[in-house]
Amino acid sequence: MKSDVNKLLKKNENLNQLDSVKVTSHVQRESGDWIKNTLMLEGYDVPFQYNRKKLYRSLQGAAVNLTYYPKTELVAGIEFETMKVVRIRRS
Repeated sequence: MKSDVNKLLKKNENLNQLDSVKVTSHVQRESGDWIKNTLMLEGYDVPFQYNRKKLYRSLQGAAVNLTYYPKTELVAGIEFETMKVVRIRRS
């Protein structure tokens, strides 16, 4: 499994990996046909976001491994930095 992550990281230089980080907040909300998930992690001030087709059990308090890349969103004319999660696993 670790080799899959290493292949992804080598393929895209903007991609990052975090291992065994604690989720302090997990919010799920509908966005069209998708469920938008937003995670806040211990020690990070930036939201980590990903989409799923169905609701998922809460990850609050869980340790997770994330593969993500930085992304900038424009909300009401103000730029916000977020992290787009491409892979998430409980650790």
